[in-house]
Amino acid sequence: MTRFPLLLGAMLATMLSALADSPAPIDRRALVSRHNPVIRRLDVDAPLSVGNGGFAFTADITGLQTFAELYHRSGIPTETLARWAWHTEANPNHYSLQDAMRPYTTFGRTVDYPTNASGAAGEWLRRNPHDVPLAQIGLELVKDDGTALAPGDVQAPVQTLDLWSGVIQSSYQLAGVPVRIGTACHPDLDLIAVRIESDLIASGRLRVRLAFPRGYDRSIKNTPPLDWSRPELHQTTIVQQGAHRVDLARTIDDTRYHVAIAWAGEASVDETEPHHFRLIAGQGQRVLAFSVAFAPEALPAALPGVDETLAASARHWEKFWRSGAAVDFSGSRDPRAGQLEERIILSQYLTAIQLGGDVPSQESGLTCSTWYGKFHTEMIWWHLAHFALWGHDDHVARALGWFQTHLPEAREIARQRGLRGARWPKMIGPEGRESPGGNPLIVWNQPHPVYLCELLYRNSPTPETLTRYRDLVFETADGLASMLHFDEKRGAYVLGPPLWISQEIYDPATSQNPLFELAYWRYALEIAQQWRERLGLTRSAEWDHVLSHLAPLPVKDGRYVALESHPDTFDNVDSRHDHPTMLAPLGVLPGDGVDRATMERTLAAVLQSWDWETKIWGWDYPMIAMTATRLGHPDIALEILLRDGPNNRYLPNGHCPQRSDESAPRSSAPDARKREIAVYLPANGAFLSAVALMVAGWDGCPESNPGFPKDGSWTIRSEGLHPLP
Repeated sequence: MTRFPLLLGAMLATMLSALADSPAPIDRRALVSRHNPVIRRLDVDAPLSVGNGGFAFTADITGLQTFAELYHRSGIPTETLARWAWHTEANPNHYSLQDAMRPYTTFGRTVDYPTNASGAAGEWLRRNPHDVPLAQIGLELVKDDGTALAPGDVQAPVQTLDLWSGVIQSSYQLAGVPVRIGTACHPDLDLIAVRIESDLIASGRLRVRLAFPRGYDRSIKNTPPLDWSRPELHQTTIVQQGAHRVDLARTIDDTRYHVAIAWAGEASVDETEPHHFRLIAGQGQRVLAFSVAFAPEALPAALPGVDETLAASARHWEKFWRSGAAVDFSGSRDPRAGQLEERIILSQYLTAIQLGGDVPSQESGLTCSTWYGKFHTEMIWWHLAHFALWGHDDHVARALGWFQTHLPEAREIARQRGLRGARWPKMIGPEGRESPGGNPLIVWNQPHPVYLCELLYRNSPTPETLTRYRDLVFETADGLASMLHFDEKRGAYVLGPPLWISQEIYDPATSQNPLFELAYWRYALEIAQQWRERLGLTRSAEWDHVLSHLAPLPVKDGRYVALESHPDTFDNVDSRHDHPTMLAPLGVLPGDGVDRATMERTLAAVLQSWDWETKIWGWDYPMIAMTATRLGHPDIALEILLRDGPNNRYLPNGHCPQRSDESAPRSSAPDARKREIAVYLPANGAFLSAVALMVAGWDGCPESNPGFPKDGSWTIRSEGLHPLP
């Protein structure tokens, strides 16, 4: 009996000791909130956005879109976009994809690909359908001199995006009078809620204007201006008007959507000219609280008010930050720790508000329009993989739902090209039709669905996951296998031609056996075989034959090269720009069939001789960092990940603009839009995937935090991160 208290005491002592040794949970709210963007001047490169994944509203320094023309001309546009809003121009000539076909003859057969983008048919097919900007919402100030509200009128601005609640708080002075505005997005409705407090509201001098453009100027592909011309070619109709709400119906050709403007207290909405409306608070009211909702169908009679939307936004974002993964670098002595942590938080926010919808997003998300609003399926990995790694599988599942829905279209493309299974289009709108140009010859988009399904299975290894995605995995894999040609002389399967490799600089008509694509084929087919085994099926004999006879990764002079048919990567200076994806097989991929010593030499050659100035993209830096991490070079990984490069500069709002050619850095020149891509979310998504690898490692990784030096300068706490394969 006397031994029991002694044993109990020893057990309690052991438990207390274990508790003392275990790290305290990360203070999620403190981690997130210390990176709230705070803007203290009118900065055209720092508009802030709120959104719910499929809808977003971007605000200037006033908290609305008051100076939209200035921001578009010189910086990042302030727009209102939804992934359901599309428009198609009239097609009196009945153009179809057949009008853009061009024949390619290889391996004794001729196949048509829609690569002809020139001419009226190609241009129409590439341009349609295209995304539609929904509305522009800004402030008007009645001034003594009768002039319009100007940027110089905004004095002492302080604007904060509260990431924990998803609310933009803007305060400043107009005509010496304080103004305070809160702006939020509803998490489940395409609705923004705004609360304005000011004596200027009470006096009737400060008002809200709402305007509806016809669309974009479609003569410009990337970041086009809003089109305010030809008001007679679209309609904005008042459907219903009451004491606290006005309902509008918008019509642009065959495109239709609905808008509801609702407010609390006394206010009125007047149409000032076609497609332009003014919201004015009742006399003596110093608070104007209103919401604007958008939908493709008529909106419900009851909509949440401003207070309800603010509360819903706060609940949503607290759940988001608490349910996903977190990394805290508090206590680190490396001066880059704060910068790295900030990029993590802001990239999580930006990708969540813009890449989580039912229709996969364009590369500029819901901030502005690029490539006519169409999405590039080769970017899906950069857009989605990090969500699974950071514990937000629902974002991946929604986007994969689009692929599942459009399996019939992918099967038909495969059939037309003499393939089996599914052949995924590259540049597409919501209907899944390919866009003509060089795009249809890109193939590194093909294995992405298999990789993403595998990430979801790793997080939830259940029969339900296997059943849900089996068709997507198997039909994609069948398409991969049938795209290969068995070269009898070599006794090996070869890939291409025609194809346009991920390093987009080689002639598609002669390109064969690109290194990254070969490695990705091997990985995806092996994963598909594992899915068969998990489902109790036998391995596919054909896929196994491919795996055992796939052409080797191309090597020259002891280094991997981008392409077997043009092995000049390190011989020709003109071949050392664009994406150095010869590194991706050991980084993005786990390195099956990769010789580490050869990859070491390849990494060294890229670091020494690549063109880092004229054209390297925002996702290239994280990709290289992933390879350096897997090779055991954390110093290189960190340096590359945070390197100050032309397309690796992150703005105060977390965005990473891209300079798309050798032109000068950002300027206010009228043609600046032609030279730059204002925001580029593949950079943010790739960054988050790289950090996941650098912290959580990969299957069989022998150490913790493999992407960080072990010199005592880094203090790293992480929760919930998933390792990569």
